[in-house]
Amino acid sequence: MRTAYSVETVRAAERELMARLPEGALMQRAAAGLAAACAELLGRVYGSRVVLLVGSGDNGGDALYAGARLARRGAGVAAVLLAPERTHTGGLAALRRAGGTAVLAGAAEELILRSDLVVDGVVGIGGKGGLRSEAAALVAVVERSRAVVVAVDLPSGVEADSGEVRGAAVRADLTVTFGTHKPGLLIDPARGYAGSVRLVDIGLELPEEAELEALQDVDVARLLPTPSAESDKYRRGVVGIAAGSARYPGAAVLAVAGALRGGAGAVRYVGPAGDEVLARFPETLVSDGGPRKAGRVQAWVVGPGAGDHADVVAEVVEADVPVLVDADGLRLADRDAVRARTAPTLMTPHAGEAAALLGVRREEVEAGRLAAVRELAGAYRATVLLKGATTLVAEPGGGAAVRVNATGTPWLATAGSGDVLSGLAGSLLACGLDGRDAGSVAAYLHGLAGRFAAEGAPTVAHAVADALGAAWRGVFPPTRPTR
Repeated sequence: MRTAYSVETVRAAERELMARLPEGALMQRAAAGLAAACAELLGRVYGSRVVLLVGSGDNGGDALYAGARLARRGAGVAAVLLAPERTHTGGLAALRRAGGTAVLAGAAEELILRSDLVVDGVVGIGGKGGLRSEAAALVAVVERSRAVVVAVDLPSGVEADSGEVRGAAVRADLTVTFGTHKPGLLIDPARGYAGSVRLVDIGLELPEEAELEALQDVDVARLLPTPSAESDKYRRGVVGIAAGSARYPGAAVLAVAGALRGGAGAVRYVGPAGDEVLARFPETLVSDGGPRKAGRVQAWVVGPGAGDHADVVAEVVEADVPVLVDADGLRLADRDAVRARTAPTLMTPHAGEAAALLGVRREEVEAGRLAAVRELAGAYRATVLLKGATTLVAEPGGGAAVRVNATGTPWLATAGSGDVLSGLAGSLLACGLDGRDAGSVAAYLHGLAGRFAAEGAPTVAHAVADALGAAWRGVFPPTRPTR
């Protein structure tokens, strides 16, 4: 599990550790990791040209001490001081002793344009808002250069806790972060500024409960349902799909496609697209009546392609089993009815749908995705999966860490992809996973399947569904051949 902690939590852990260490030892640990990462990027340190963008905080000190290490290995290192009177004195002295130089911002343009590597140590994890004008001007020069950019802890100008980017910010090729990931390194839009992320262990002791967490293969493999020798199709779980309309029968087909590959033993379908579903998937149990007459299910999916069938949505929301609400269902579901449910509810909006439910502009959701998913989960008393380049899964109450997933590909932004995800997550609900696990596991597998289906080229939703089996198998470690 990859975890991320808030600035407040990180600083508290740093204070506890610094109280037990000699003065400056923690910064030296960070600088050593930063210098090693820079050296690896450079390949040949001797003779390389390195520019440090140095602000007034500890990130500037980290950059200076790392620069001193590179200078001792033969790099030409120059520090650009954005706050000369507040520069870390020990770090600057170490750089100068190692043969490095320091200049003011006004004399930095030519140095930056000729550099091989730029280290961003302008603003630390407590920074709010975009970069100030002097720093923003230097970053604009960096963007014109051919230098590789390494951010210290996180790119300057992005907000560590929220992932928001409110103005000019550094776009790094690599971010070297210390002790733990910060939320802004894992969620958009800030994640897009971080490049690759390398975590350097500096010995922080952190609480068990993180603010944010990201599943890895081993976590997904542990959560996936596995049938036993005694299993039959009903014991494995039955998922109901109430989806599709005369106008959008394909949504039903794609939701069923995802559900059939989600681990449940059977899929029941209700809706006007029964013929289309059976033509593609004859194993589906199709009912001509409404959800109440479909037979027993362990979970429902409602909404994909539902058009204006509010009565069907209302009937499913009243069911005393886990329910996933997506697409048209999000628009049609009564908020008070969702809030009153006692069985788990999983809502799966994209940014536009989330904005409509919250009564804000889509741009506000996209700029503050973490705040939006938490607010929506609280407003509906439901688990919310906010789709996007990084998918977020939040529970109401804020007690559990928000889950983040980034396994996907931009090629997943294609018609019907979300319907496949809904069916998959609904099937996992029917298998017994709770809303948070079902949503985050489904997002993980869906993202992997999208990569497999696309292979760097455009793909379509049914190909993503077809690739789910490979994604499922791919999270398990390879088995050793037996003799």
